[in-house]
Amino acid sequence: MPDVLVLVDHDGERVLKSTYELLTAARRWGDPAAVVVGTPGTAARLTDSLARHGATRVHAAESAEAGVFLGTPAVDALEHAVREVSPAAVLVSSTTDGKEVAGRLAARVDAGLLIDAVDLDPSGAVTQIVFGGSCTVHSRVTSGMAVIAVRPGSFEPVEHPVEATRHGLTLPPIDPAASARITARRAVLAGDRPALTEAAVVVSGGRGVGGAEGFTVVEELADALGGAVGASRAAVDAGYYPHQYQVGQTGKSVSPQLYIALGISGAIQHLAGMQTSKTIVAVNKDPEAPVFGLADYGVVGDLFAVAPQLTREVTERRADG
Repeated sequence: MPDVLVLVDHDGERVLKSTYELLTAARRWGDPAAVVVGTPGTAARLTDSLARHGATRVHAAESAEAGVFLGTPAVDALEHAVREVSPAAVLVSSTTDGKEVAGRLAARVDAGLLIDAVDLDPSGAVTQIVFGGSCTVHSRVTSGMAVIAVRPGSFEPVEHPVEATRHGLTLPPIDPAASARITARRAVLAGDRPALTEAAVVVSGGRGVGGAEGFTVVEELADALGGAVGASRAAVDAGYYPHQYQVGQTGKSVSPQLYIALGISGAIQHLAGMQTSKTIVAVNKDPEAPVFGLADYGVVGDLFAVAPQLTREVTERRADG
């Protein structure tokens, strides 16, 4: 079977869940081959976990520059790997960085580009969410290789242990004048909650929360469920919650097992970032709120009355075992 290259998302020490999803998706089209871009020693730390999820080969593109520049090292590594192994496709996560890498790679190797994929059919068809989440389409690259940006959360990671071989890729020198350089790093203050794009449960607040102090209700429910906290663009723009937690077309795309929307009307911009969630629960005092058209379960009521009741019920049931 042909190789399907997967760009590995990692933090230097561990592989992120989105990569395991890509490896699972890649098996539909061929043999998953992981491409690790990082500083020297990164691939060695990640190989075992990648092999456990089906990566038959690990391409290690390592250099000191890989930790200094944005985007370019990943594009260079993938281009090198593509020209070396002629894969059936390249899969990356459909994040802000991933979509940039996918577009630049497709231009370099003259490949077809598909963004925001949520399913890969063994026949070669790709299901995409397009036009800000308002349409679902089925697409196919008809000429050349496919470069596909897959939405995080679209596939359930499945372990598939194999023996992985490691292969080195030599990154070319980077032109500092033509590449964005990382000048500083600052740790994200995320606390003990799971990362927004990796959480099985996400509880998000919108304009209806009323202010920054109102997000306490959102956080308490998220903590009771062991989930992450999200926010709508309206809440972020109003200063209720930090931008890093924004869910939507201009924020993060999530696809958890359970998504709870508190005080979110359901503008298309927000729905585009969470509509592939497995189960959606909405709480809003406006019975005409668009979010109810997408929700599996809807509660018309005051979120400050409903959410605390739900938090107490969850807490009591967990305490009872």
